[in-house]
Amino acid sequence: MEHEQVIAVLGATGRQGGAVARHLLADGRRVLALTRTPESQASGALRSAGAEVVRCDMDDVNSLLRAFTGAYGVYSVQNPMIAGHDGEIRQGRNVADAAKAAGVKHVVYGSAGPGLRGTGVDSWDSKLIITEHLRASGIPLTVLRPTAFMELMTDKDFYPPVSVWHVMPKLAGDQTPIPWLAVDDLGAIAARAFAEPRQFVGAELPLAAEFRSIAECRKAAALTGRSTRGFPMPVRLFERFVGKDLTTMWRWLADNPVPADPAATARLLDHVTTVEEFLAKPSRATST
Repeated sequence: MEHEQVIAVLGATGRQGGAVARHLLADGRRVLALTRTPESQASGALRSAGAEVVRCDMDDVNSLLRAFTGAYGVYSVQNPMIAGHDGEIRQGRNVADAAKAAGVKHVVYGSAGPGLRGTGVDSWDSKLIITEHLRASGIPLTVLRPTAFMELMTDKDFYPPVSVWHVMPKLAGDQTPIPWLAVDDLGAIAARAFAEPRQFVGAELPLAAEFRSIAECRKAAALTGRSTRGFPMPVRLFERFVGKDLTTMWRWLADNPVPADPAATARLLDHVTTVEEFLAKPSRATST
């Protein structure tokens, strides 16, 4: 019966949603992959893997309501780089409202950051607002809170030579411990949350495979032959391209420890991906 229940996955052609969908499908679950681009190559790969792919727009509550009708669970994630701060909040609230109206029994929300107010990081603050709205709705909820994805070190879309290998250590510090997590591990944890709702409903889980400084990550990358050469872009120019959210985040990390326990994350998985293991794998080029 459990495997007949439909899980609707938002952002299914992106990194997070894609990882969640792959793990759900591997578990034999029925997956409704929701995306703005059902004609994309990533959507085709999801169809081939057994998912039903449906066009859906998080700015349209009726679109969400149609998609969620009959679904047991929803994986919710928004992309502030596309939607912006206000757009992310609006979309997250729309998901909550539509899930409530459709009678969804479990929402797993892909949040991020330390879960603290006053950081000044817009993309962390927005997630606190969305979490509050989800909780107020009364929907059975699990919140997953990674801080830094290992993909920042490898994916071309993030342009690592400028971001993680140059600007990030300048602002966060080369020796500052950073809580890393592979996106694939997030997908595995989300799939487990849907499989074991009694254990996970009501939980808010800060996630980290391990704390490693940028200097330590450079050493790990060197062992795999990966280049960690930085491209010397001034911080102000970097902010012109990507905004100030990332730079504010990295400055905050320089002076504030993130409350996450790698041992607790390890207990959620059969095996947690280490930085060395991740960097040894070929890069996965994926859209948002």
